[in-house]
Amino acid sequence: MTLPASDSNSDIVVVDDLHFKYPTGQGETLQGLSFSIKSGEFIGITGPTGAGKTTLALCLRGLIPHAVAGQMTGTVTIGGRNTRETTPAALGEQVSLVFQDPEAQIIGLTVSEDLAFGPENYEWPAERILAQIPIQLKRVRLEGLEERETFSLSGGQKQRVALASALMMSPTIIILDEPTSELDPIGKEEVFDAVRHLRDEYHATIIMIEHAVEQLAEFADRIIMMDQGKIVAQGAPRELFRNVELFHRTGGERLPQVAELLFALEQDGMLPAESFTPYEDEAVQVLTRLLESAHG
Repeated sequence: MTLPASDSNSDIVVVDDLHFKYPTGQGETLQGLSFSIKSGEFIGITGPTGAGKTTLALCLRGLIPHAVAGQMTGTVTIGGRNTRETTPAALGEQVSLVFQDPEAQIIGLTVSEDLAFGPENYEWPAERILAQIPIQLKRVRLEGLEERETFSLSGGQKQRVALASALMMSPTIIILDEPTSELDPIGKEEVFDAVRHLRDEYHATIIMIEHAVEQLAEFADRIIMMDQGKIVAQGAPRELFRNVELFHRTGGERLPQVAELLFALEQDGMLPAESFTPYEDEAVQVLTRLLESAHG
């Protein structure tokens, strides 16, 4: 079974004037968010700690307003279904959420048991589950680890098992909430490699909340920047990361290093504006040409 093909003309997620306030909060965590996501898009969401990114993820998964206490106004529509009128369980085969802490997501004693947990709750036949497990492990580069005990896995492997478990339901939307924040550099690269493979080979709509802006620049079709519960900017990486002032004033969030460097060179008159790029491979080519011309 493959993930559903995308229809780039349709909005699979629509958020309209979304507000949310926790019972113990002094103010609203989300303050009037409105945006839409087309089927098959890879959307990055970034912003400083406390911007409301995880709360937004809970809304997109339907856990708010059903399972998390608080006051929600506005609407979230997933595949044409209003989350107020649809239970999280009913959305479970359409939307999967991977949290930042891999330890909190592993349920099974072995990798196979963990991947089987969700489909068993949806009463899938055993043969269908067994057929899906190796397919999903291959997608996250964990082939052959079906019988590995989950406690023996590295952090990066655990997070990839959590991603494979999310993929077991063949969701049309995958939400990744800072999936590398608890990992060491090796684990981070393992997870980013799995996400890169998922983006390149399959057609799910992916929403990735992440501080690692270099990876967001590489992966995302569009990036949404949040601060203090609001959307302060959004756009394609090439557009968004030109807004240096925004990143300098927003809660410590940073630009990709290559974007910062190229913008500084542009401001000094050493590069034309059209040479700006937030993409590392392109930036290396730009800097190489600059050095060659300087020594030419």
